Amino acid sequence: MRLTLTDLAGRLEGEVAGDGAVAVTGVAGVSAVGGGEVTFVDDRDAAGRPVDAATVQKRLAAALGSAAAAVIVPRSITSGPKPLIRVAHPKLAFARALAIFHPTPPPPPGVHPSAVVMADTQVDDSASIGPLAVITPGARIGAHTLIGAGCYVGMGVQIGDDCRVFARAVLKRGVTLGDRVVIHSGAVVGADGFGYVQDEGRHHKIPQVGGVRIEDDVEIGANTTIDRGTTGDTVIGRGTKIDNLVQIAHNVVIGRDCIIVAQTGIAGSAVLEDGCIVAAQVGVHDHARIGAGAIVLGRSGVVGDVPAGAVVSGFPARPHRAELELEALRRALPSLRDNVRALAARLERLDKSGE
Repeated sequence: MRLTLTDLAGRLEGEVAGDGAVAVTGVAGVSAVGGGEVTFVDDRDAAGRPVDAATVQKRLAAALGSAAAAVIVPRSITSGPKPLIRVAHPKLAFARALAIFHPTPPPPPGVHPSAVVMADTQVDDSASIGPLAVITPGARIGAHTLIGAGCYVGMGVQIGDDCRVFARAVLKRGVTLGDRVVIHSGAVVGADGFGYVQDEGRHHKIPQVGGVRIEDDVEIGANTTIDRGTTGDTVIGRGTKIDNLVQIAHNVVIGRDCIIVAQTGIAGSAVLEDGCIVAAQVGVHDHARIGAGAIVLGRSGVVGDVPAGAVVSGFPARPHRAELELEALRRALPSLRDNVRALAARLERLDKSGE
């Protein structure tokens, strides 16, 4: 694909500063951008918060010094030695540009001859069912939805429109997907929750009879597991994005527009309110509640409730500033130990000299 900067800017809701007739053929990050491509200058951090002007200028210098034909920049930057596309949100514009230059082809409608579609199913004519997929009785698959090779769709599973369920994903009975849900390969949604009752040293299984409800525009990463509720549903709210290798236990409720990063484990009946960010390798205790907009930093252990808007870290998770202060004290412990030993030795010598 080949577009002029003016054409691209129009599709990105931006404006050109410089030569709008420059032709571009792609988009890439600063470290990988080549001639004829567009890169961008991000003015926000990973949590979407504005960064300081010095950081923006450092990023701008790197972009302008690259091989890029043009740069997507914040509106606060008005001119430069390369043509610019000025936008309100550069990283969002970058994402949209990637989609423009690398459009996802629609799945071919129809059922592959090797797929097994059992009786009493509803598969929209525009849906795409891949090789060796299995669709069991009572399942419903919406318009323009892709079910990839080797997927299993259990009894009564309801899948909305424009979903993408990639190869070897498993959706077990009682799972409901809204529209535009993406489930990556190897994910298992609707397996039994881990519930047992102990009696006289033996573990007796608690039947897991609930379901999983996934709302619109959710994305679930590869090899992530989401357990069904014991009774009632495990719920993933609209717009939430879940990374690879995440474990979500029975009856967890995750709100809207949350981010859950890789290797996080969320125990049963925990609640994450809207807009939470949970970084990599976090553990969340059962029945804990993380308030709206809170951020849990990587490798933290949440053992109690986290207030809305808080930033916490450590184990047990505490306000991040308090954890930094404790970490500074921990790092000082070896020298403090040496000082105490030296003082003890000195006192011992003084005692001996006074005898």
